[in-house]
Amino acid sequence: MLLILAVGAYIAADFGAAFFRFYQFKDAMGQEARFATTKTDEQITLSLSALADSLQLPPGAELISIQRSPSVITISSDYDEVIKLPLNKERVLHFHPVAASRL
Repeated sequence: MLLILAVGAYIAADFGAAFFRFYQFKDAMGQEARFATTKTDEQITLSLSALADSLQLPPGAELISIQRSPSVITISSDYDEVIKLPLNKERVLHFHPVAASRL
């Protein structure tokens, strides 16, 4: 019983870490969107790309998409995170953080 709980906790920690990084990245996108009137698209992209690197997100997360209209800004990204499971199995989690704000 203790072994099963230990394996479950080990797996849950990896999934939890992946989702925690996703929420940190999405929160930063929301903050950048809220203050988008004072920054250029290049500044936003650079800031979020640096955060993706510091959070050690997988390749692709640093490719930020920014769409501005006269009244709304939308910032998004797409990336896949691979979680290693016991018995040499893997689970791929697809994340699509999006943040939007009025300008």
